Amino acid sequence: MDLQHISDIERAAHQGRGEVFRLGMGVLFIVGVMFYSALRGSGEGSLTLVMAAMIGGYMAMNIGANDVANNVGPAVGSKALTLAGALVIAAIFEAAGALIAGGEVISTIRGGIIDASQLPDSNTFVWVMLAALLAGALWLNIATAVGAPVSTTHSIVGAVLGAGMAAAGPGIVAWGTMSSIAASWVISPLLGGLFAAGFLYLVKRSITYQVDMADAARRMVPVLVGFMAWTFATYLILKGLNKVWKVGFTGAVLYGLAVGVVTFLLVRRVLRGRSGIVANTKQSVNKLFTVPLIFAAALLSFAHGSNDVANAVGPLAAIVDVVTSGGEFHRDAPIPTWVMMVGAIGIALGLALFGPKVIRTVGSEITELDQMRAYCIAMAATITVIIASQLGLPVSSTHIAVGGVFGVGFLREYLKSNYDRMLSEIKAHHPEGDLAAIEAFVAHFEKASVEEKGAMLRDLKERSKKAQDPAHFSKVERKGLKKVYRRELVKRSQLMRIAAAWIITVPASALMAAILYFTIRGMMLQ
Repeated sequence: MDLQHISDIERAAHQGRGEVFRLGMGVLFIVGVMFYSALRGSGEGSLTLVMAAMIGGYMAMNIGANDVANNVGPAVGSKALTLAGALVIAAIFEAAGALIAGGEVISTIRGGIIDASQLPDSNTFVWVMLAALLAGALWLNIATAVGAPVSTTHSIVGAVLGAGMAAAGPGIVAWGTMSSIAASWVISPLLGGLFAAGFLYLVKRSITYQVDMADAARRMVPVLVGFMAWTFATYLILKGLNKVWKVGFTGAVLYGLAVGVVTFLLVRRVLRGRSGIVANTKQSVNKLFTVPLIFAAALLSFAHGSNDVANAVGPLAAIVDVVTSGGEFHRDAPIPTWVMMVGAIGIALGLALFGPKVIRTVGSEITELDQMRAYCIAMAATITVIIASQLGLPVSSTHIAVGGVFGVGFLREYLKSNYDRMLSEIKAHHPEGDLAAIEAFVAHFEKASVEEKGAMLRDLKERSKKAQDPAHFSKVERKGLKKVYRRELVKRSQLMRIAAAWIITVPASALMAAILYFTIRGMMLQ
């Protein structure tokens, strides 16, 4: 065996050690959950409780590995945060959100998707929840393995649907709820993409398309960051702290506005007091969004932990309630603290061990992101959730965030499309003598502000009417200068893969849950 082969083996072993470590830490967490739940249970329900806790911990880790990437992926992709920094921030704030402001009730998971009263007994209900937990976790594990960000809410909803139908037929399903969830497949990414693209266009028009970007940034960045603080404070009050601080929509908006105004004044003072802080470059302007993006990642993670922890521990809490109450069914039973701990720690651990793959997909493998684009995606996520919740529209935070990434990518395609091809076509239809004038005009045109571009085009049109255009642009060619031509800046392969994963999430998790239900039922009845 030569040295090259030995080196290859060592590299493979080194990579394998990392995988073994991650797997070992995950197994250690699940074993710890099993031991603790064994101490909490007694009698015939002890084994069921251990099984449920084990699967609940596994589900929580998969949520951390997949869903949390949507909160920190754009910040990592834009270089506002390192991967290690994002993992630390997200783990801390996801766990804090779950423990401080996590869901108080389990009614949606156990009663909003299926009518549990149609199940013959409490044992059947427990089997349905066990199958749903395991199926949802398995689907998330598969999606994470291929790097596809999917909705954990849809995963567990589909799983409860499939297990419930296997237990009592299609009549048990609340089909109105399911139709709303299906509608969110379209609504969520579409709204996220539109809002993100709209914000990016606003940023470009107000800052990067200006000749003096530094001055434009000093005027507009305080407004943008203040607006971000307003929306994020409102979002946090409504979606993150609503379990510990009951505030209506109007009150949340007013409190958020106060935070936004203070933030605006602080940022404006900093930028005006240090005139040299912004250079007349896009890179310098981008750096102004770094700190807001770090806060955005933390706040989104906190709100996500407070809301989506129910996906991991909702079915587990339902099982704990039935087992510990001797088979009684309580639709609005509170989630025990130890169950919330399983969800919080599991999400944080899953993110740290297995989250980087999906974070890279969202942050860098769909389209190239910088801080301004990541800002637009974060804004799209918060505003879409706020508006949709007030209108009663079902949306997925995963679909909104990923839709926002695609939205900024497609807008970039529109705004930066084949400019070179347009120039080559213009040049191909003109004699050599016109080329110098064409190139001089285009060079000036590219450097001009939006207002100056409009003036140049109007002047070019007037000159053409008077036969004074030195480059002899035709009418069609003049229109071409108004357009931006398409260049592929979004990876279509990622678009197709993620869309396919979204579409099949509910049916795939439902089918797996149905199979697992019959398997668990058969084992329990033996």
